[in-house]
Amino acid sequence: MKRYDLITPEGTRDLLFEECLARRSVEKNLKCLFSHFGYSEVVTPGLEFYDVFSGSTRNFRTENLYKTFDSKGRIIVMRPDSTIPIARLVATRLKDAKLPLRLYYNQRIYENSALLKGRSDETVQAGIELIGGKNSKRADYEVLCTAVEALAMFDKDNFRLELGHIGYFKELVAKLGADDDVREEIRMLISTKNYPALNDLLMTFGDNDVTRALKQLPRLFGGAEVFEKAASIYTDDKITAILDETKEEYERLSSLGYEGKISVDLGIVSHTDYYTGIVFKGYLSEVGKYVLNGGRYDKLMSEFGFDCPAVGFGVNVDAVARHLTKIGEEFELKTADAVVYGEKGYVVEAIAYAKKLTEQGMTVENSLFDTVEESAEYARSKGIAKLITVGKEIKEINV
Repeated sequence: MKRYDLITPEGTRDLLFEECLARRSVEKNLKCLFSHFGYSEVVTPGLEFYDVFSGSTRNFRTENLYKTFDSKGRIIVMRPDSTIPIARLVATRLKDAKLPLRLYYNQRIYENSALLKGRSDETVQAGIELIGGKNSKRADYEVLCTAVEALAMFDKDNFRLELGHIGYFKELVAKLGADDDVREEIRMLISTKNYPALNDLLMTFGDNDVTRALKQLPRLFGGAEVFEKAASIYTDDKITAILDETKEEYERLSSLGYEGKISVDLGIVSHTDYYTGIVFKGYLSEVGKYVLNGGRYDKLMSEFGFDCPAVGFGVNVDAVARHLTKIGEEFELKTADAVVYGEKGYVVEAIAYAKKLTEQGMTVENSLFDTVEESAEYARSKGIAKLITVGKEIKEINV
């Protein structure tokens, strides 16, 4: 007896009618936003070689990847991230293209998040990647403003964008001399704001300016005061430059009319290690976790042999769709305008007539019943107001 033929795997779910409409609505709006800003769509394979995600800054935990083998015994993974495959794509097929490149995507990603409650291992993600450009500051502002527009499009009064800089964390943790495993553990504890465990781990490196700064990192969020607080905890020339850069971007974004919706979080330490500069996360009121995240990644494509700066972000389409449903946006299925019934000997003609009606903009259903009475009862049960019979004559009946 089969045990699992009536359920979906953990971390996945079926979507029904209104849920599908909500997802498609989000996808359509994001596609419209991205394309109007000059971004062109690309699609990468759902299956990639494991090596694509195992470089120095693209080191995904193997236990989080869905893995299989191809016919030659090589390890294949289901795509856990969209930015890395696009970096591969740019470094190979688009390496001779004129820069900057503006690319957008709308595709599924897969990641085994067994430790997360209510996890979603299959997620539809839409986003942009801005590749190249002489002025990284201009590129950062373009992507940040597009991110804000994406959030505002779905809840203009209640969205929030948190801005940080991964360099702040990287500069501090580099001074510890920790190995990769410990560094990853510190990152995870900061990301989850697990203060007790973070303090215990950092105690093994002694009590000094760096460990004290790292202990405070999860608390460095809020408004403009965060920059002064961070500088008072620990600073050097590199960290001062990082704080000044982030503060400027925070102030410029706030000045565009988004004041109160932009905040600072220097504790943003993404599990993807390819970020090199600004990082940010976006939130909507009815979703408990971020629905948008991104940042600058200037070294990723060099791992594929193409040294080029880039910045981008991705949107969790499914999370945004759930948000829209919760705030009361309706995604109702369209009721057909009519049921078309073919009398005996006129079934094919009825289907042809139904097609003619659809070309005129109507939504129709072809009756699969044997009698007019059954067809009329079906129409009434579905709230369809009209029955059209096709025989020697074409008749319309209000039901």
